[in-house]
Amino acid sequence: MALFQPFSVSGKTAIITGAGSGINLAFAELLLSRNCNVVFADLELRPEAKDVIAKYQSQASFIRTDVTSWSDLSKMFSFALETYGDFDIVCPGAGVYEPHWSNFWHPPGSSESRDALEQDHYKLLDINLTHPIRATQMAISHWLYPREPAKGSKFNSAPPKVSLSNPKRVVHISSVAGQIPVFRAPLYGASKFGISGFIRCLAQLEPRFGVRVNGVAPGVVRTPLWTEHPEKLMNVDAAQDAWVTPQEVAQAMLQCIEENEYFGGTVLEIGAGHTRKVKVYNDPGPNMDPSGGIITSNSALGDDEVIDWLHEEAIWGAHD
Repeated sequence: MALFQPFSVSGKTAIITGAGSGINLAFAELLLSRNCNVVFADLELRPEAKDVIAKYQSQASFIRTDVTSWSDLSKMFSFALETYGDFDIVCPGAGVYEPHWSNFWHPPGSSESRDALEQDHYKLLDINLTHPIRATQMAISHWLYPREPAKGSKFNSAPPKVSLSNPKRVVHISSVAGQIPVFRAPLYGASKFGISGFIRCLAQLEPRFGVRVNGVAPGVVRTPLWTEHPEKLMNVDAAQDAWVTPQEVAQAMLQCIEENEYFGGTVLEIGAGHTRKVKVYNDPGPNMDPSGGIITSNSALGDDEVIDWLHEEAIWGAHD
């Protein structure tokens, strides 16, 4: 295996989609505290994200980004280059859960579906799967073949090309739902199985080109994605279920970037107070004790709700 160069986030520039809240905001704040510039790419910023940008205004910047738009993703990369001259870390972290977005158990055309029949695609997969794949592809293109600065830029030359001596990083957010079946959320599970598989497939980029692509697979994380949605919280038993904190996930993401132990293709599972590498072959699977922050105790409530929906002709009676 190639000898990898030490990598520190200090003095680097990161692009983080979904940085306006949750895990991605915690990661952005951690990088900023380590002297890393951060581009916040999101549709909007929660008040706490605005506070972070105000605190680190010389290092942080925001560009409104719809991650389902490839044009917006292109503008995001151009913005980072125009603002900082280069970028070294990409986290295509924006993601949504099912429900509230696409819901396999409310097909397009049913009254509660967020996916219109005429759009011919699922919003959740656009955000959770297509966007991180495309963002990774675009980052690799910029790193392998750097563009000259735009006319009038404050920068005089293209950034240096990626190499083993000038390494770059991509860190994805998968989930334990990419390892275990979640009956109530099959589209979400499919997206996270896909992300974990995508990470594995790009492992050879690091020893060959200096691009490390890896990711984290958190359990149940206390973020607005859960806490502001009662339809999700009903699956949690507050008396015995543990939460993973966004800061725990952010710290693991930093380790994936900086530590040579987590070479390209690594998927690092994050529970409450513990992490482990997920093996490619013969993995024993996550710890299924609710106190570990991996699963929720009341998931049968969500599963039973799905069964009820399947008995409703108004939801499942349409065939086109």
